[in-house]
Amino acid sequence: MDAAVVFDNLAEKCDRNDHILPTNEWQVRPLTKLESELQPEAWQQAVESANGKVPSHRIVKDVVQRIIERTKVPNTYQIGEVCQILAKDNPELRGKGGCWGIVNHVGEFSCTVTMWDGKYTVRIDHLKPLNYLESECQQMQQISDRISRLREHENLEEAARAVLKHLGELKRPYLTVVEEKLLGLIEKEYRVID
Repeated sequence: MDAAVVFDNLAEKCDRNDHILPTNEWQVRPLTKLESELQPEAWQQAVESANGKVPSHRIVKDVVQRIIERTKVPNTYQIGEVCQILAKDNPELRGKGGCWGIVNHVGEFSCTVTMWDGKYTVRIDHLKPLNYLESECQQMQQISDRISRLREHENLEEAARAVLKHLGELKRPYLTVVEEKLLGLIEKEYRVID
């Protein structure tokens, strides 16, 4: 549906005699990430990259990515900040949407975050700040450290992994009494208590 809107935008702003228009929805899909006024510019750049022919999805996607990167706002995340993962179109983040992570490295357009099952480098458009207080971020860091120590245990059973996954999807900066007991029991069972 979004692709149809983009196609209409291109058809309206591009003269059919002078411009090549998309032939299928897959070519247009990457343009949905841009504001409507940037879409014709991106399409024209993609046509030029394809030597005046109808560009492939890959060419359009690459042009859109370049435009997004040149218009991006600076990275405002800070080390220790807790944020939520937005999986969007990133296959590496499949199944991670909604999980929380702690920023441990800040790049120009990305952050490295520690999540319940490892570290991931994520573009900032795949992150959403949770706006936790500093004390809440510290609590989440402690939970993250506890989960990381357990995750490194090579004989971790599926039930324990399921609890860690649940804790990695929390929508609040604390553990309930039952969650704390479960985590403590797993730590005791695998002898990873400080």
